Amino acid sequence: MEIKEFYKHYLESKGVITDSRKVEQDHIFFALKGENFDGNKFAKKAIEIGAKYAIVDDPDLKSETNCILVKDSLEYLQELARYHRKQLTIPIIAITGSNGKTTTKELVRAVLSSTYSTFATHGNLNNHIGVPLSLLSVNDQHEMAVIEMGANHLHEINFLCGIALPNFGLITNIGKAHLEGFGSEKGVQIGKGELFEFLEKSNGRVFANANDPKVVELAYYIQKVNTYGTGKFLNTNGEILDSNTMLKVKWLPKKAGKAAPIPDPITIETKLVGKYNLDNVLAAIAIGTKFKVHPDKIKESIENYIPSNNRSQIVEKDSNTIILDAYNANPSSMNAAIENLAKMPSKNKIAFLGDMLELGQYSIEEHQKIVDQAKEANIDTIILVGPEFQKTSGEQTTKFESSMAAKEWFVSQDFQNHTILIKGSRGIKMEKIVE
Repeated sequence: MEIKEFYKHYLESKGVITDSRKVEQDHIFFALKGENFDGNKFAKKAIEIGAKYAIVDDPDLKSETNCILVKDSLEYLQELARYHRKQLTIPIIAITGSNGKTTTKELVRAVLSSTYSTFATHGNLNNHIGVPLSLLSVNDQHEMAVIEMGANHLHEINFLCGIALPNFGLITNIGKAHLEGFGSEKGVQIGKGELFEFLEKSNGRVFANANDPKVVELAYYIQKVNTYGTGKFLNTNGEILDSNTMLKVKWLPKKAGKAAPIPDPITIETKLVGKYNLDNVLAAIAIGTKFKVHPDKIKESIENYIPSNNRSQIVEKDSNTIILDAYNANPSSMNAAIENLAKMPSKNKIAFLGDMLELGQYSIEEHQKIVDQAKEANIDTIILVGPEFQKTSGEQTTKFESSMAAKEWFVSQDFQNHTILIKGSRGIKMEKIVE
């Protein structure tokens, strides 16, 4: 069935879904395949539960009731999302980068939602499956959409842009993430820069983080740019007032016009930890300002945002303060987290550091650098978790193969009045230490 014809059925449905266990009446089930699963096996069950249609690519299901056979279910999902996007007339803001994508997306969502009906990517649905699913969740009630894009190799961002067709975009930063797929930090820059290239070719607008030289380099030849950072002459500028506990930012709003009085600086007291979140806050301010959100609403939205899902969460447990940042990790974000812990005023500091994944040939070198940095920092106890950290050398550290082993040790120590950082890649499951 041609996409244009099937689109009518999509509009009459409850929406698309890829998990047969979550099917509800009038959903459209897409039978996707992976290394360890085949959604085609659950297509008939999805129909029985109440799915309006099941999109399948197994010829054996061709004659099954309400099963629509296509060449490739994933490609059909992507094509449907692309067609749906072309029907939308609202601003689509794409966000990518090495670190802080989800935090920035949530801050932008909070700011825009104060004034507009705003859709934003749920969780981390930011890949070749998640982006189409996100777009197909945007409906005619929405006035804005914020789409997060992740990538671990070249050409992936360009592919996602070809589906989402963003007209605004932001790269949070360029760092040492997914080096195995990108090949080098320069490869990361080129890969993330595909967003800016797409926007330049399509006459879109870029929000450029002037605090990151690699982002500045990417934005240098872009025609439509809004800059943000700590520089005095940027479109949006601000500075840190305090980052010893929660990040406090001073924002300097621009004049509304030549005759308007110079506005007073605005202090924003966030619930975010670490100076590395300054750029994420300024990005949300920059986007909110561009879309004419009132400064008071921008301030209120950012101050009310509470991080969750193991992203720089502050957890008070017994007498200890825990910085739970176990959602993901790479050398750049690990470096920033250790630096932040070292500068905190607490006298008793512990760092639980879990393996950083997808570093390929750079893995041993980058893990050793983190160990050396942690030992030089003002941290009392350093705990290393995972097989990659086991390969590092040096004294003054305690090593465990798994987060569960580290948890058993942690519970046995009965630490009191400590500030504890828990940081690592998602696959290491560092959050288990404090569950």
